[in-house]
Amino acid sequence: MDEYVKLIYKEKTYEFPVIIGSEGEKAIDISQLLKETGLTTVDPGFANTSSCISAITYIDDEKGILRYRGIPIEQLAEQSSFVETAYLLINGKLPTQNELTSFSVMLNDQSLVHEDMQFFFQKFPRSSPPMGILSSMVTALRSFYPELQTIEEEINRTVTRLLSKVRTLAAMSYKFSRGHKVVYPRQDLSYCANFLNMMFHSPVRSYKIDEDIVKSLNAFWVLHADHEQNCSTSTVRMVGSGRANLYASISAGIAALWSPLHGGANQAVIEMLSGLREQGGKVSQLIERAKDKNDPFRLMGFGHRVYKTYDPRAKIMKKIGDQILKKLSATDPLLDLAVELETVALNDDYFIDHNLYPNFDFYSGIVLRAIGIPTNMFTVMFAIGRLPGWIAQWKEGFDNPKWKLSRPRQVYIGPSETRYIPIADR
Repeated sequence: MDEYVKLIYKEKTYEFPVIIGSEGEKAIDISQLLKETGLTTVDPGFANTSSCISAITYIDDEKGILRYRGIPIEQLAEQSSFVETAYLLINGKLPTQNELTSFSVMLNDQSLVHEDMQFFFQKFPRSSPPMGILSSMVTALRSFYPELQTIEEEINRTVTRLLSKVRTLAAMSYKFSRGHKVVYPRQDLSYCANFLNMMFHSPVRSYKIDEDIVKSLNAFWVLHADHEQNCSTSTVRMVGSGRANLYASISAGIAALWSPLHGGANQAVIEMLSGLREQGGKVSQLIERAKDKNDPFRLMGFGHRVYKTYDPRAKIMKKIGDQILKKLSATDPLLDLAVELETVALNDDYFIDHNLYPNFDFYSGIVLRAIGIPTNMFTVMFAIGRLPGWIAQWKEGFDNPKWKLSRPRQVYIGPSETRYIPIADR
């Protein structure tokens, strides 16, 4: 039986259908609201607005559930590779062995970037933010790799180019920032191992591949691969709705991710702890400031915009973090502070009552620092992981037969009609 919501306005009743998702979630279809009533809705931050219908990622914020294409994130993080998860998100199904092998070969074949792109890196100041560089370089990729003959060939080739070359570009940006020689990808290494080698290998010191670190990075990227209609994903969809090419749409997503409240949250955690240590403060001071309603201080790495309970990704990342810290026997004052902060918060009634659990960004920051990733590269790591989700979301919008150009409305509160005054009379 179809469900409807009734709206009474100026003594007239309007009915709007209720759309029911595959997991039972419900949404009011107001696509005809303006046409029928002359009204629009106001929803700052879009917390109550579903901007699309999607078959990619499911989140239950009350129960702490996250699934990609129906598969629980816990299973993917433990059993799947990042490359396989990327295939799942983009193509809508898990690959066969032949499909996965073919996909991996394509990624390997596309891993090199045009040598001329190195000149772009050389022109950026050494202190340039890595995310700004990455966004620019992704846009530049479009000039080096023009359109192919068919839409299907274009999308498939561009997808593999982005997944493989963005990883290479990220490692190159780090090497250039250090003034070091670029390390090229190797055919014999996996996706994650290749990235670590490109980051840390040098002519004077070979990088030894540690499978436990590779596994932790793999899980980190799997956990980041998609997260429904967040700020950057919505940006990719909106830019793509104008039929912008995939390079431009992903570049816009990277720019949206480049923010302390979205992609930069894990970096902000480490910077917060660094500030505490430099000032000689104690964890208890952070806790008290976080509880003080009159203090503008914000405790980074706790709570989540969506989840009302423990972030399912945080549970997995915490386990990985504990394992990595134990394995590496890390002696880092900041990591010690992070562990102390976690312990205090998890046993504090205020944090428990307000569901302010350590979130995914808190634990991912710890893991990245433990395996040697520089703090200013944290958001770049996030971007690499989120690529499959961005691509899948862009492709879903592109393939939608009911596609529409995104064009939100507004409620104007400025001056009413005002007469222009010539400059001589002002």
